Order: sequence, then C-alpha cells, then structure tokens
Amino acid sequence: MASTDMVRTRTGVYHDSVSLMRVSRTASALPGVEVAVVAMATELNLQIASELGFDLPQAGPADLLIALRGESDALEAASGELDGLLTALSAPSPSAGGVGGGGTAELPPRTVRAAARERAADLALVSVPGPHAFAEALDAVEAGLSVMIFSDNVPVEQEVLLKRRAAERGVLVMGPDCGTAVIGGAGLGFANVLRPGPVGLVAASGTGAQQVTCLLDLAGVGVSHVLGVGGRDLSADVGGLSTLRALEALDADPATELIVLISKPPAPQVARAVEEAVARLGTPVVTALLGPGQTDLTSVTEAALRALGVPIPTWPSWPAPGTTDAPPGLPGLPETDGPGAERNVRGIYSGGTLCVEARLIAGTGEFTDFGDDAYTVGRAHPMIDPTLRLEALAEVPPGDVVLLDVVLGHGSDPDPSARLAPAIAEAVAGGVTAVVALVGSEGDPQGLAAQAGALNAAGAAVFTSNAEAAGYAARASAGITANTR
Repeated sequence: MASTDMVRTRTGVYHDSVSLMRVSRTASALPGVEVAVVAMATELNLQIASELGFDLPQAGPADLLIALRGESDALEAASGELDGLLTALSAPSPSAGGVGGGGTAELPPRTVRAAARERAADLALVSVPGPHAFAEALDAVEAGLSVMIFSDNVPVEQEVLLKRRAAERGVLVMGPDCGTAVIGGAGLGFANVLRPGPVGLVAASGTGAQQVTCLLDLAGVGVSHVLGVGGRDLSADVGGLSTLRALEALDADPATELIVLISKPPAPQVARAVEEAVARLGTPVVTALLGPGQTDLTSVTEAALRALGVPIPTWPSWPAPGTTDAPPGLPGLPETDGPGAERNVRGIYSGGTLCVEARLIAGTGEFTDFGDDAYTVGRAHPMIDPTLRLEALAEVPPGDVVLLDVVLGHGSDPDPSARLAPAIAEAVAGGVTAVVALVGSEGDPQGLAAQAGALNAAGAAVFTSNAEAAGYAARASAGITANTR
C-alpha cells in the first residue's frame, strides 16, 4: 500500500521540546506509521520536516506542526492517538486550579513573569529551542527567579549577560545546557531518585553529577542540592559566575555538610577565583577537575565518603554471562584470543563527561559523545532516543570492544534496555565484546537491578562505575584479565 502524508498545524499551542520529542517517538512507533514529526514550527523544525519530503503550510514558531507519513488507514488511527497524547500534555495540574468541585479551568499564564506573579515560585525551568531561551530566561531573572536553562545551543554572549544580571538580582542561573539539578529533593531535567542527605554538588557536568550522586546513593549517602551551572561556566568567557554563586548558596545551607565541585579543568584565572572562594567557605569542599592526569568520578565519590567517615562499598557489577572469574574476567572473548590480542575500543556515549572520562581511562580507541550539541539539533537527546547510538552499535566490527553508558532516572528513556539489549545481544553474537556503564540509583523508575539484568542477559558486562567499566573495556581490548581501575 502506498504511503500518504498528513500535515496539520495548530496555532497558539505550545509544548516544550522534550515533551514533543517523546510524543514524536511514540507516534513513530504506532502501527503503519513510517515518519512522525511533532514539534513547534521553528525554522529548524520546518527545515527538518521539509527535508523529510513533507509539503508544509505557512507556519511559525508559535504554531505546533504535526506531520505524519504512513498507510492512510493507519494515519487516521494515529492521528486520534496523537490527539490524546497532546491533550494529556495540556491537562492542568491539580495545583493550577480548574479540577474537581465544578471549578472553572484557569487560563495558564502567558509569560514567566506573569506566572511568577500568580504563583508562589522561586525557580523557573526553561526548555525551549536555544535561539528563544535567552528571552524566557531573562524574563525569569527579572521576575526575581533563579532559572535552570535546559536548552542548549545558546550563544555564550547571552549566557554571560544572563549570569551577570542574575548576580545583580541575587538569583542563580543554572545552564545553559544544564541537564540535571536537584533542589531541596525535587529533581529537574535528567534527575535520579536520590535519598536526602548532607552532600551538595556544584557541577558543570550533568552526567558527572549523576554518576557521583548515584554512587553516593548506592553507598547510603544522600544529597541536599545539586546545582548545575552549565559546561561553559568555568571558561574564560563566563568566568565562573554561577559556580561562585552556587558555592556561596550551598555554604549558607545548614543541610549541606560537604560540597563536591565537579568541572572540566577551568581557565587558569577562573581556577584561581574558585580556589579563593573555596578557601573562604566554612563548608569543606571536595574538588573534581576532570581531565588528563586528574582523578576519576568514582575516586571523587570515594574521597567524599572518606570525608564523611562512611565506608566505601564494592560498587555493584554484573559479569558477562558464562564468565567464571571473580571479579569478572573478559566478557565474550573468543577462545583464540589471549594476552596481546589487541582489539579496538568503541565508546558510544550519551553523557559528555562520562565519555571524556572513559576516553582518558581507556587511553585509546574511538569515542563519540552523541549528547553533544552537534547531534541534538532538532533531535531528542540520546538519553531519551537511542536511535543514533543503535546505528553506531550496529557498525562495530567483530572482535572490537564496545563501551556504552546507560543513564537512568526521570527524563530518560523509561526502559532503555528494551531497545539496547536486543542490539547488544546481536553485536555479542557477531563477536563484539560489550561493556555497559549503568548510571542510576535503586529508586529510579526504570529499576536499576532490572535494567542491569536485561543488559547482562544480552551479553554485556555491566558496571555502576563508569571508571571501572572503562578500565575493564581497556583490559578487554588488550586481552588482560586483571581487575583494577
């Protein structure tokens, strides 16, 4: 049956990009649907839909674009399903009024500043396409709100202006490209389910913060707050504006007994400013500067545990099926392999900091961060949609070692092993050695043990420490069985 297209626009309807990407993915998986684009009609999204061959009407960023391709009968059913998904996105929360008791639904505020006036809020989350994020974030700052900017592809000049204005207003800008934050136990963006506790994090790395906080949680230690600052904050251009503000905020927080600062190596002048700020704090600080010659995130976590007087556990891991070594030996090595049988390491990552850490530990190989801005323009983050990583995994040649991260928590794929495990099993059957760094807590909705079990049953060696996974992959590539990080 020939394919047909269905294209519609809705005016005056807005949903954030992450929600719409999830809807697009769900629609694409419906029976008979070949292609689904559900997005705000920005110039970029219109270009993507046009390149897919859709004949588009006149539309602009304030319009919702719905473009489906597939069997004509299937598109009618898919359209109805899509309407239900979009209606669910628009449903008011109980706190917004208009539910129960015959009350009248209230129109939502049209601007951040209007929302701040109507509701008791002290923080705004901005998740719109990068070119539009500055205006919304500035509106929040001017309303006296701290703001988390989930959006990426925001010009650095705009970031500096926002953070300088935030300093004048006495609020904090987290981001741009801030993927993770926890404020008083409430997770924002990609957030794990963490127990409350005495450790506060300032992080210029979302997945770096997730690795440290999840390992802390596995050791029985919780967090007070996780303040993301964006990956460029400690650059010479930005000057650590949000890092310095976040350190002061955690130092003033009575629930925070220890601060962990995570960052790539800062610019020299920024490093001096941060060192001087840390010296003035009353709260002890464990600093993790990620880069060549620096410590890894697992070691940083262990340093934090020692500072708190907490025993360091053995980090959970699952050896590859059929492996009898304890600790695990080489997963899936052909019998003809042995010491000196060199194989390439392929790192297929969704987390930038985890990718950098793994590359440094492995020392060799090919590593790709599919969460980089270059891969997420007009596309869901790989922690939500694994399509690009699945394609890369299918191209790993027999005999190589593939290293992947799987990051759990709210905002991430609700069941990552459902698509990754079959692909891993196929790769392992073709002679690839698979190693997975599984970042998550026991309370995450995906289920840490369930995800580990599914990935392990597919043939992967699974580690909760990315550093241990990377070291293991490096040893596997060299045909060495020693189990040291």
